[in-house]
Amino acid sequence: MSNYYNPQRIRGLYKPGGKEPFRLSRSRIDLFLNCPRCFYFDRRLGTDRPPGFPFSLNSAVDKLLKKEFDIHRAKGTAHPLMKNYGIDAVPFADERMDEWRDALRRGITYLHKDTNFMITGGVDDVWVDPKGELMIVDYKATSKDAEVSLDADWQIGYKRQMEIYQWLFRKNGFKVSKTGYFVYCNGDADKEAFDAKLEFDIKIIPYEGDDSWIEQTIADIHNCLNSDKIPNAGSDCDYCKYVKAINCK
Repeated sequence: MSNYYNPQRIRGLYKPGGKEPFRLSRSRIDLFLNCPRCFYFDRRLGTDRPPGFPFSLNSAVDKLLKKEFDIHRAKGTAHPLMKNYGIDAVPFADERMDEWRDALRRGITYLHKDTNFMITGGVDDVWVDPKGELMIVDYKATSKDAEVSLDADWQIGYKRQMEIYQWLFRKNGFKVSKTGYFVYCNGDADKEAFDAKLEFDIKIIPYEGDDSWIEQTIADIHNCLNSDKIPNAGSDCDYCKYVKAINCK
């Protein structure tokens, strides 16, 4: 089987009037918000954006963090980072954690009956406080000189990601805190020598989510996919700008 990019997909497309629930991932919702036109080409017409290169180092950090927090999940104890930041919680122990983390095949799901969309998302971690309230947690990795934060305009995608996860867990009947946490790992490039290891400064950043935008967005996506009109491009979509520039040549 070829691993090359296939610009003409026939599977996983939305068909107006279809009876089976249509799987709509957290990342596709974000794509719609970034560029309805690219979203329509992808989910309705079968042409997705060319894929980017995988962030293998980020994936390694993500995997190691999960292993580390899972040790405390099994023991029912707080991770030292949680103690350092005064977070009164422990990693949530639930037999479905591996399922919820599997964004590609399973994830946490909710059938939105009004649209027949199966909304899905793959969460990094979940913590729980003494009152039984869940805290959604997302891991991030980078390497920059400045202090990590959530202040950049492009990080709106991180915030929406958190809010969709919070919404999904609420729809599954869980009591969910408005406050979620980003465990942000920043690679330290100022060491005198590499010595075959990269050290990280780890910061936990709280974020108070607001999922009030999600229901309307799902309705907008439903209207978009049921229309035969290709929507306009997002104002900041580099992909659409590139295609437009090529077509003008």
